[in-house]
Amino acid sequence: MAKVKTSYFCQNCGQQAPKWLGKCPSCGEWNTFVEEVVQKEDKAEKGSWRVSSGGTKAANKPRPISQIAYSEEQRTVTHDGELNRVLGGGIVPGSLVLIGGEPGIGKSTLMLQIALNLPVQVLYVSGEESEQQIKMRAERLSTKGDNCFILTETSTQNIFKQIELFTPDVLIIDSIQTLQSSFIEAGAGSVSQVRECTAELLKFAKESGTPVFLIGHITKEGTLAGPKVLEHMVDTVLQFEGDRHMTYRILRTIKNRFGSTSELGIYEMQSTGLREVSNPSEILISQREEELSGITIGAMLEGNRPLMIEIQSLVSHATYGTPQRSSTGYDNKRLNMLLAVLEKRGGYRLGTQDVFLNIAGGLKVEDPAIDLAVCASIVSSYEDISIPSSVCFAAEVGLGGEVRAVNRIESRISEAEKLGFKEIYVSKYNVKGVDLKGFKIKVRTVARLDELFQTLLKG
Repeated sequence: MAKVKTSYFCQNCGQQAPKWLGKCPSCGEWNTFVEEVVQKEDKAEKGSWRVSSGGTKAANKPRPISQIAYSEEQRTVTHDGELNRVLGGGIVPGSLVLIGGEPGIGKSTLMLQIALNLPVQVLYVSGEESEQQIKMRAERLSTKGDNCFILTETSTQNIFKQIELFTPDVLIIDSIQTLQSSFIEAGAGSVSQVRECTAELLKFAKESGTPVFLIGHITKEGTLAGPKVLEHMVDTVLQFEGDRHMTYRILRTIKNRFGSTSELGIYEMQSTGLREVSNPSEILISQREEELSGITIGAMLEGNRPLMIEIQSLVSHATYGTPQRSSTGYDNKRLNMLLAVLEKRGGYRLGTQDVFLNIAGGLKVEDPAIDLAVCASIVSSYEDISIPSSVCFAAEVGLGGEVRAVNRIESRISEAEKLGFKEIYVSKYNVKGVDLKGFKIKVRTVARLDELFQTLLKG
């Protein structure tokens, strides 16, 4: 007779406790502890990965690191250049990738589109949709996908039985919250079930060398549902972001053991699926028929990709007494800091003005290189003087009003030149060692904010 053990788990962060608690000591949430029965059984009784074949794995022994043979893993390059970028160059054998996003954002569409176009055999396991629903979406994507096989199943033991018969090259699970292991006496989607199912899939991926993609749900706070240990177990965490009422989607890297964590991919949702946006600067810069005040263009970096983004500002007199400071896609504290610099070092009386700042295209920007573009946008709206659309900016602003240098200035200048800009303002200390003769765009250097406004706004 197996021994039954009862534990309490926080449904928000996965914290385990021997008894019920009103407030979680880990995440601070109230009334999130739920009782779950953990069944201690021999896994060989019910079957798991490699158990049914009767094989046993020899115990590992410690080895000197100098004697460990290393060879570069051959990645599987997909047809999707944006996915290859965020993964670090392609799919790594034996990797476990978690993709999270809001409901209806397009996670299943993205993974089915990848599965239909991969040149290797793919097993797409769905616990949320029927075969007919998946076939309907595949018809809309207009791709044959002869190497894609569909399995509608939620039991991990049944999934592993089919895997041993089918031996896929890539496994896709939609979604991890719908899977259920018979080793755990708890409902699907609970903390213990998600942890156990992920552990079984992780063991399968590492022992067989098969890459596994997991689609995960997110909470109302925007974080991945399930225990936090889930993000620690997987190799890569991707976040699929975007407004469902808009057409553009962003695939952002949160964690990646095989590449950079600062890459992103941009897609456009169409009736025939997701289309890659190879030149996102064109969609992030609006086409204007007339010059408007408060609009500037900044050169930022996301990973290795330079982007030209549009900054929109609106400065008006505060009607209700206390001035408002509101920003969308930009850090509000950094906005307040730049406003203080403009007032102290530039002499602009912004203390009685409402200031609204927006990053066009729905991007969230953390690159300090757009500080100069933000300052120019605010002053342009304050003075009601438009800045030519052929001018862009790439520099950081310090508390003393100095214009500071930023990294990879050549990439930013090249992107501005490629998109047809005539002038770019950079820091005076950023052009040392840079051959400006190789650029057709006119590079203007400034050392302080007052120099910029004298040349740009007062000409």
